[in-house]
Amino acid sequence: MSDARPSPAPVAPAAFRAAVSRWATGVSVVTAAADGADAGLTVNALLSVALQPPSLLVSLQQDVDTLPVLRKAGAFAVNLLAADQQALSERFARAAPSAEKFRDLSFHRGATGAALLDGAVAVFECRVVSATPAFDHLLVVGEVVRIEEGGEAPPLVFYRSRYARAGPDGRLDLRGGPP
Repeated sequence: MSDARPSPAPVAPAAFRAAVSRWATGVSVVTAAADGADAGLTVNALLSVALQPPSLLVSLQQDVDTLPVLRKAGAFAVNLLAADQQALSERFARAAPSAEKFRDLSFHRGATGAALLDGAVAVFECRVVSATPAFDHLLVVGEVVRIEEGGEAPPLVFYRSRYARAGPDGRLDLRGGPP
């Protein structure tokens, strides 16, 4: 008797997006700089890879304008946003020219030359170790070369397609506001 099961139907992107939105994620902005040009985008696909050496993985869509700058620089920064930095997350999530994203922005330069966003909970500066294609994304692994810790603010969290709210006591409310 064979175990020939029918292949399941493909998962619809909308169904996948709805299900994965149930996973609460932190929100970060990945920045890079090369040849006098800054680039950056909002990322919630971030993974701590290893402690030895300390390393992070970011998943970037292959057609984002940040990728050529990151590749040329060979380095990037991951800025973990604080709960009061939702506007920064939204700014860097927009499809807008890099100059517009960085206009009137409060940041300083790190050792890699990347913009380090003022007020971030923590910043990791990374040297690119590998970049592996995965469907329409590129999985970029960076070895952490420098860490900058921010204040004690709660992190910006995204859950069910909404930002969590932070109360005055720092506790996060995952109900968020209206979508």
